[in-house]
Amino acid sequence: MEALYENFQFLTWQHVVMWLIGAVLIYLAIKKDMEPTLLLPLGFGTIMVNIPFSGAVTQTLENGEQEIGALSTLFSMGISNELFPLILFIGIGAMIDFGPVLSNPKLMIFGAAAQFGIFFTLCTASMFFGINDAASIAIIGAADGPTSIVVAQKLGSKYLPAIMVAAYSYMALVPIIQPPVIKALTTKKERLIRMPYEGRQVSKTTRILFPIIITMLAGIVAPSSVSLIGFLMFGNLLRECGVLNSLAETAQKVLANLITIFLGITIASQMQAEQFLKLDTLLILGLGLFAFIFDTAGGVIFAKVLNIFLKKKINPMIGAAGISAFPMSGRVVHKMGLKEDPQNFLLMQATGVNVSGQIASVIAGGLILNFFM
Repeated sequence: MEALYENFQFLTWQHVVMWLIGAVLIYLAIKKDMEPTLLLPLGFGTIMVNIPFSGAVTQTLENGEQEIGALSTLFSMGISNELFPLILFIGIGAMIDFGPVLSNPKLMIFGAAAQFGIFFTLCTASMFFGINDAASIAIIGAADGPTSIVVAQKLGSKYLPAIMVAAYSYMALVPIIQPPVIKALTTKKERLIRMPYEGRQVSKTTRILFPIIITMLAGIVAPSSVSLIGFLMFGNLLRECGVLNSLAETAQKVLANLITIFLGITIASQMQAEQFLKLDTLLILGLGLFAFIFDTAGGVIFAKVLNIFLKKKINPMIGAAGISAFPMSGRVVHKMGLKEDPQNFLLMQATGVNVSGQIASVIAGGLILNFFM
């Protein structure tokens, strides 16, 4: 009974705030259906690790010995060595169909344009943080959780917990963040532009060669990106080779779901109140949102600039899908197009831009590692 009272004595308002944050994440997962496979374990894990003397994370006892927590063990085994993010990339690669972008290669330029926010935020963040921390924070704008973790880990950023949480939170909030930005930068007339799908049939040989060639080219341009792009493209090769269908299906479903669960609840091990409730953390969350908004804006503005010179106009909304949040961003753009005009189907174009953004974000992460490691 006395021990129970002592535990209550160590309960602080910071713990309660983190419980509320965990509850909000669970609410968004269940009620709003926002990336539930990620936000639900993240929210529940946040509550677990913010119970005083929680056995879920490593604790130092009064005699100086350490009591190892399960989530701390998972973190050291799966995130501190980048294992979980890289394995997840195999699953993501197996999900991606590069057909739309292979049949219309010009869509790839939008994926590159939508990474503008990363480098703009890098300059801004460097005014508040050291250059390695600033580079790690900037990659949040790609809306690519695994890349954010790998970059922050390799650059030795001390703000890894906040960066992980920001990256995955903004991925889940794509349907909330992107539409206002897109509407603010486009006119009704631009949003009504129709883009009939003009894709051509892509041969099996092309589909097989694509992940191999992209890995080689990305590796030459940014050698540090080889593990990132290589795992992503290996997953895609499983999908396209035609002889490993059972492995491809396992990677898409069982592997991706399992790693996402572990990733979410393991990230939560770093959301302890004493680490998370700091001014620096709030600033990182703000800069991450800043990067995310500017990445979205970069793709839209690039499309608007192209329209000045093109006879066949592009619906600038598809430029926003150039971020790495696959397939959410492509779906958001498609739904916005249907809302403006029920006969305007932008899914294939938006998906093509979205998958190119997945590649571009990984290469951007590799370039940042090349510059600052």
